[in-house]
Amino acid sequence: MYLIGDIGNTETKICLFNNKKKLLKKKVLNTAYIKKNYLNSKLKFMNSYSKKIEKLIFSSVVPEVFTNIKRSIKRNFGLEVKELKQHDLNKILKIDVNKKQVGSDRLANAISVINNKDNFIILDFGTATTFDVVLKNRYKGGIIAPGVNLSLKTLVEKARLIPNTKLTKIKNLIGKNTQNAVKSGFYWGYQGLIENIINLIEKNNKKKFKIIFTGGLSHLYKKSIKKKIKVDKDLTIKGLLRLVKSI
Repeated sequence: MYLIGDIGNTETKICLFNNKKKLLKKKVLNTAYIKKNYLNSKLKFMNSYSKKIEKLIFSSVVPEVFTNIKRSIKRNFGLEVKELKQHDLNKILKIDVNKKQVGSDRLANAISVINNKDNFIILDFGTATTFDVVLKNRYKGGIIAPGVNLSLKTLVEKARLIPNTKLTKIKNLIGKNTQNAVKSGFYWGYQGLIENIINLIEKNNKKKFKIIFTGGLSHLYKKSIKKKIKVDKDLTIKGLLRLVKSI
């Protein structure tokens, strides 16, 4: 069995798979909660499986939460959790940048798609909006832009006259009230940012790319981009599962 986890800034996913890659259990936890609380009660789902778990691997962008989870699993079950970056990835993914400066979730995303014939642009709608470029089995690097929800939250907090707004797709470009004006600015503003960066990556590399969206708002922009888009919100977990099978 394999225990696989993805620690993001907002939420943490912990998944248990059998050797045939069938998902047995999945826990989705609030990352802020894990920063401040012991995980004993949240790990009870492992009780009947712990002796059968062979490999444990996590991706993480929150080091202190990874440390907390690692210690909790070690204390409760005697199992050692490793982060993706602790493994030699060269056998499965060639990395053209310093891997210490790339989020392990982004490397996991790249591992999930690599093959020997296709090029990929992976766009992850998280706390940051990240673009990662994969040429066949080689990770070339990426681009980091402000996250959509984080930017919207900051604007609402800093500008007293702007009401609390949840981003949704909006057809009318010109807003008739403050809330719709904000929605339009963020929806169409990020649509322009996304499309422009994708076009620039294609122009810069002079290659064709398959484009994959993942993360919380990926569904929102799928049909507003003039490209063929695939949405896969479990991309990181799939990359970790692919890696764990190879080590």
